Amino acid sequence: MKIFRTCIFPKDVQCITGRSERSGRRLLNEIRNHFGKDSHQFITSEEFSEYSGININVVNEYLQKVS
Repeated sequence: MKIFRTCIFPKDVQCITGRSERSGRRLLNEIRNHFGKDSHQFITSEEFSEYSGININVVNEYLQKVS
């Protein structure tokens, strides 16, 4: 079984949404604030999916391809 990552980074947001990498950083900061996380904590694919409304299967499929 291949393990794939569960954390979302700005480059992932860029590839999934088509936004710029800077917009990806901004969106991840908004998600951190929404979930009450500190700036050093990671955003998971589940949190990104819930906040953005993008199906979790689409996000996980992308992460599997790039891992």
